Amino acid sequence: MKSSLSRRDMLALLGAGVAGAASGRPEATAGEAPACVVRPEQTEGPFFVEERLNRSDIRLDPVSGAAVAGAPLALTFRTSRAGGGRCTPLAGAIVDVWHCDAAGVYSDVRDPRGRTVGQKFLRGYQMTDASGVARFVTIYPGWYEGRAVHIHFKVRTQVDGRGREFTSQLYFDDALTDAVHRQAPYAARRERRTRNDGDGLFRHGGRALLLNVAEDGRGYAGTFDLGLELA
Repeated sequence: MKSSLSRRDMLALLGAGVAGAASGRPEATAGEAPACVVRPEQTEGPFFVEERLNRSDIRLDPVSGAAVAGAPLALTFRTSRAGGGRCTPLAGAIVDVWHCDAAGVYSDVRDPRGRTVGQKFLRGYQMTDASGVARFVTIYPGWYEGRAVHIHFKVRTQVDGRGREFTSQLYFDDALTDAVHRQAPYAARRERRTRNDGDGLFRHGGRALLLNVAEDGRGYAGTFDLGLELA
């Protein structure tokens, strides 16, 4: 359900300096806003499907049991509520994630890249815990023509009986993507043409949506901070 609120009331994305634990979320001094900065909402795109798949590991197709191939990516969202001069953990928010596979294909859609209706790989949601955290296990995304490498996400919550929703996309450092895509199975495709600065959506605030990713011994891991700003 889409929110009819103004952008001021929409979810805002937290600045990178905000820590995950409640005690580590800095308070503002008198007259200042909390350490939450508004970052851009971006389009849902044509491939969101309301699957209602409550799961952390989204690599499997629950119908066939097959796992998609790709470099493992541990993806963590830390959500907060901004108000009263501080950011506090937001529990009970629903975080949806969906993205393409290593070949640039989305599940459960009709698309020139392939008809995947009925398959449900690389889709799922988690509810944030008491610390405002939602975790996913997925793969590093592939690419498709005209877009930079990205992951879609949607955050939904209820506040005072009203639904709030924010939708945007996460992006990746191009140099890291180059390194990952030299590996199998990504390397079986030709080199991608569209990098971040050539993506029309990325050029409208995408730098604020870059996911900080590092190797974690099993693959890659990245954490992104999200905050809900309420009027």
